[in-house]
Amino acid sequence: MTGTISSATDIGVTKLAGNVGAEITGVDAGQPLGDEAVAVLRKALLDHKVIYLRDQHIDYAAQVAFAQRFGELTLGHPIYGGPENKPLLREVDSRGDGTRANHWHTDFSYMERPPSFAFLYNVVCPPVGGDTIWANTAAAYAALPEELRDLADRLRIVHSNDADFTDDTYSGDSRTNYLDNVFETEHPAVRVHPETGERSLLLGGFARRVVGMSPHAGRDLIRVLQEYATKPEYTVRWKWRVNDLVIWDNRATLHYAIYDYDGQHRRGERVTASGTAPVGVDGRPSVTLRGDTTAFNEGRN
Repeated sequence: MTGTISSATDIGVTKLAGNVGAEITGVDAGQPLGDEAVAVLRKALLDHKVIYLRDQHIDYAAQVAFAQRFGELTLGHPIYGGPENKPLLREVDSRGDGTRANHWHTDFSYMERPPSFAFLYNVVCPPVGGDTIWANTAAAYAALPEELRDLADRLRIVHSNDADFTDDTYSGDSRTNYLDNVFETEHPAVRVHPETGERSLLLGGFARRVVGMSPHAGRDLIRVLQEYATKPEYTVRWKWRVNDLVIWDNRATLHYAIYDYDGQHRRGERVTASGTAPVGVDGRPSVTLRGDTTAFNEGRN
């Protein structure tokens, strides 16, 4: 499909799982979108948490132009920035720095203002393997036992890039370089979504400790909450094809990139929209404990 989309009737939204995920048809991300089309896509994204667009053909400029309809963009990465002449891009390449994301996480949750939306365009994928799973942390929160939900509402959790996710993702010099800049933020365990008002769990591999608890007790509690958040009932699994564009609400999801393609090439290109500081049920926002990510959120080197 080509040309500007201006009518909601052009767009199809098909659910992929009971609690999360929808496939979108009738959208060409390489063409300008009308305001009505953007509103329909945004609603689908907020309703389903992650949306999938097949057969897109976009370059860096087109991806940026498309993503900017959803908000101001960040730099590609708070530590590495972006490639030359593509400062807003993060290349996720198995032949690059060798990093993997086979760990449940919310992107950049170690920052005071994690991105709101992420836009990942698939360039190279192995013929088998390399799927990604997303979990709806709002649905998981709503299904928590009442006593655990009440406890979670009061918890504050420190997220850091120096955490389990780092240990499992980086090694050797790549880990040392990654930790040249350490970031830590105290987040509410339950955030109130700034657009929908839903409550969702803010967890993942960057979650390091619970404020006011011993390290052992805090880690056990994070593990219990994460087990609820990632139950299969709240997940959807996507088998990538070249030219897929996937968008997710980083404020209400966790995701996990499955590493079962050893030795094969996998490459995606991601841009992210700036977010706001999470706010807890009690109205308290997140607080930076270490590191300055102002430049990242303002999309400047």
